[in-house]
Formats: sequence, structure tokens, C-alpha cells
Amino acid sequence: MKSSEQFWDGIASRYAGMAVKDEESYRKKLEVTRRYFRPDWEVLEFGCGTGGTAIVHAPHVKHILAIDISARMLEFARSKAGQAGVQNICFQQGTLDSLQCNAESFDAVLGLNILHLLEDVDAAVTRVYELLKPGGIFVSSTALIADAKLHWRLLIPIMQCLGFAPYVNRFDKPQLLAMLTGAGFRIDYEWQPSRESVFIVAKKGDANGVSD
Repeated sequence: MKSSEQFWDGIASRYAGMAVKDEESYRKKLEVTRRYFRPDWEVLEFGCGTGGTAIVHAPHVKHILAIDISARMLEFARSKAGQAGVQNICFQQGTLDSLQCNAESFDAVLGLNILHLLEDVDAAVTRVYELLKPGGIFVSSTALIADAKLHWRLLIPIMQCLGFAPYVNRFDKPQLLAMLTGAGFRIDYEWQPSRESVFIVAKKGDANGVSD
């Protein structure tokens, strides 16, 4: 199986030209997320891909740091942001592990369609909790591979061996919720547009450990 960086670099051009599969669900996720945003917020998005969501959210916050493992994906992201005239996004190659930021640096962290692509989800969720300011939010949209249709669960390993699919983590919704609450988050919003995916806004407690 290719490394994650090689895989995403290799499909970046095709990915950049793909339309959103479920436009209605995507718009709802954007709307829900923006209900939480404030104009002075610092936001991190990890696994930002070609930057489409960061660009849409940029007018609603102060600044976004958008990171991705793929340099090729980020080339498209920077180009799209330039064409849109968006100047408050910093695109940077990296991962949560390599990110050089102090604890409690961000008001919101976005992890959209990325958690199921990570080998150590527990460590990622813990790192997100650390990076958030008290009262901050973690917004995630995640494929539930354990709940995918049988033919997909059988096909994925074959596609991975052929280099047509990345690594995927096979957890279900209860396991994901347990990871979030185990790290200290409180689930503030949950929506499951299909059996195979879930959208969650999780909140970190304030300075006294309380989530409003």
C-alpha cells in the first residue's frame, strides 16, 4: 500500500475536480458549523484537502490554519484561495503530530472526512483536545467503515493492495463517541445523514471543566 502522502498526491488532480456527492448534507454541515463560529476565532482544519471548506468558512472567522499531508493538494488549495480573494487562510503541509502549536491555540478544530483515515484516532482526538481553548469545539464528519455495506468492506483491502485506496480505520459510531468523551469532550451536536457517516460537534469544557 502506498504511503498516505503518495496516495493523496497521486489523486490530487482528480480530487480537485470532483463535485460534492451530497450537496444538501454538505450545506447543512456548513450551516451548523457557522452557528458556532465567532468573528475573532482562530480555527485549525487538519486534512483540509484542496481547501474548499476552509475557503467557504474563512469570511466567518479571524484566521484559519489549514493543514494536509499532501503538498499537491495544498497547491490546489492555495490556487483556489487566491482565485477567491481569500487572505485569512494559511495552508501548511503537515499532520496533527507534526504541528508546532502551543496547547489551547484554537477556538475550533475541524476534522472533516479524516478521522477514519488515521491509524491512531485516540491520539488524534487527544491532540485536538489539547490544541483547543477552554470552551472550544471540535467539528468532525466521519465515515463509519465498520457500518459500510459488506461489499465495500470486502473491496477495500483489495483496492488498498492495488494502490487505489488509502488506509482506513474500521470503527463504528459508539467507538467514535467513546473516543471523544474519553478525551474529555461533551457531544454538543450529532447528526447522522446515513448509516455510514456521522457529523459531530464536540465541546471542550471551560476553565472550570464545564461545557455550556
